[in-house]
Amino acid sequence: MNIKMILYMLCILGMVSSCGYKKNNSKTGKVADWSTYDVGRVEFQNLSPETDGAKLYAQIVPRPEQFIQECARQVLETLYFSPVDSIPAVKLITYILKSYDGVSAKSGNPPSITITYSTDWVEKSYKGNMDTLVRENRGVLWHELTHGFQLEPQGIGTYGTNKTFWAFIEGMADAVRYVNGGFTLDDRPKGGHYTDGYRTTGFFLAWLKQTKDPDFLRKFNRSTLDVIPWSFQGAIQYSLGEEYDIDRLWEEYMVAMGDK
Repeated sequence: MNIKMILYMLCILGMVSSCGYKKNNSKTGKVADWSTYDVGRVEFQNLSPETDGAKLYAQIVPRPEQFIQECARQVLETLYFSPVDSIPAVKLITYILKSYDGVSAKSGNPPSITITYSTDWVEKSYKGNMDTLVRENRGVLWHELTHGFQLEPQGIGTYGTNKTFWAFIEGMADAVRYVNGGFTLDDRPKGGHYTDGYRTTGFFLAWLKQTKDPDFLRKFNRSTLDVIPWSFQGAIQYSLGEEYDIDRLWEEYMVAMGDK
């Protein structure tokens, strides 16, 4: 293992955010307080209470409405500088726990979104280890809540028609999940490309936050408001400076992680 990799792994230990909602705003020097931010009303529906997955979920989440709102505020403090930023106004989060062959999915758009979580997946995630189940549950929820609160690229089509749009959406969701502790380095895929989405993109974006600018994810999210048509290169320069190149940063990341 090379020195860069060792240093990066040590730095990662400082990336997991606390359960509090106050975080420094580098632009103002003030502390952003998310504790009273209205993330919307939560309607929790357990449609498969007889399943083992639902029973396990009840053990780790005794107060789902409060839990979901707390996780939403953690997502917001990861994506935004302060509550006065341009944030999608979510007024209702319908959270459905049910048995189906899948993991989780977010549907709808603000002001009303729905998140469905599979009790089958809860059972598979347990593996006899409650700590593993807790991390997976939080991680999946952070990912889906990011989809409800993140900004979206403009001028390049849609999630279903443009790979760059899709890679930004899914990459940011996994980046938010990772920096809050929903993944470990063992979950990082090797190689690939920054437009591959999900963990491949997400771990790269998290690395940029850790090594280039602690506010990178906030700036990268906000780039969608000003970089039109949106692109990874344009967003990188918006977030880090004109001297940066996305392909060179990816190569640097590959070397730092020992993939090259």
